Amino acid sequence: MTRFGLAIAVAACVLDQATKLYLMFVYDLPNRTPIRLGPFFDFVFVRNTGISYGLFQTDSSLGQWTLLGLKIAAVIALWVWLARVTDRLTAASLGLIIGGAIGNAIDRLAYGWVFDFVFFHVSAGTWRFNWYVFNLADAAIVAGVIGLLYESLRGDRAVKAP
Repeated sequence: MTRFGLAIAVAACVLDQATKLYLMFVYDLPNRTPIRLGPFFDFVFVRNTGISYGLFQTDSSLGQWTLLGLKIAAVIALWVWLARVTDRLTAASLGLIIGGAIGNAIDRLAYGWVFDFVFFHVSAGTWRFNWYVFNLADAAIVAGVIGLLYESLRGDRAVKAP
């Protein structure tokens, strides 16, 4: 299952990075107005110097290296867990989380921040709900966590981390 999980991780990371590179350097999203994709989604350019939901924003190099170090430690721990997994869903879920974490770590190494671009929002009259801006790496991480939660709730085959 380790090979399967790592293949998922590579696919998630490559898809995330390819999308970011295209939007940043080919389409030039940083120098364009937001792209409306429909009533709920726009593509926008956001430099996220923190972690999920914009928490722990830091512009200092020490802060960025600290966040990168935590991400590396998490990837190593997840990799060890992946090496012990015998279930396909768990391997895929861990692969998604690992791939997403590496995709965002590449951004942090290359730019000092993470490139977020998918803006989810809902409007009804004067009421408006704005969700956070995210990227494909974040979506992969969330999908992986949902897979692990599902697996852990399946009864006697519950996932047990090392």
